[in-house]
Amino acid sequence: MTLLSVENLKVSYGNIKALHGLTFEIDEGEIVCIIGANGAGKSTTLKAISRMVPVESGTRMAFDGKDLLRYPADRVVSELGVSHVPEGRRLFENLTVWENLKLATFAR
Repeated sequence: MTLLSVENLKVSYGNIKALHGLTFEIDEGEIVCIIGANGAGKSTTLKAISRMVPVESGTRMAFDGKDLLRYPADRVVSELGVSHVPEGRRLFENLTVWENLKLATFAR
């Protein structure tokens, strides 16, 4: 069963085209890794899935059969359970990894 489906993902930052029509599917139970050079679009892809950046028209994304484009970022987390944990931001650097993860799920 497909858990995450992304089709024709396009994201721009002003005049800069970051993603040009990325398409992929992830099935339930799969472990997936996104690999690429700096500036290849890895973070932008994850931010688009978690609805932290706007996507261009023609993009389709679904998680567990639900249209991600109908959800703002806060509802992607609260209703679908999808979250984005940025790397290297040191938001709570005095906490352990486990404490940071517990804090991220506090509202649940």
